[in-house]
Amino acid sequence: MLRHEFQPGRLVAGAFLTLAGITYAGDAGGAWETPWFAVIPLVVIGLCLAATVGVLTRVIRRRRRRTGTPGSPAAPAAPGPTESRLEAPS
Repeated sequence: MLRHEFQPGRLVAGAFLTLAGITYAGDAGGAWETPWFAVIPLVVIGLCLAATVGVLTRVIRRRRRRTGTPGSPAAPAAPGPTESRLEAPS
């Protein structure tokens, strides 16, 4: 499997949609009674929270990329014309 960038917003959305599915599966299996409209707030809150997490993640990654914080995925800058790749021995 190819490596990819971790996206926590999708993780949150998937968790809430899985919870909604489990809620309906429990109702279908007879474990509990769930009204048909009970899952709507669960899905809406989950999607709003996932969007918030996604936006926050994007802001943090942009800020890290701009400031060059260690651990950021940005590549190191190439030396400029005044900098030499090899230092002269002193």
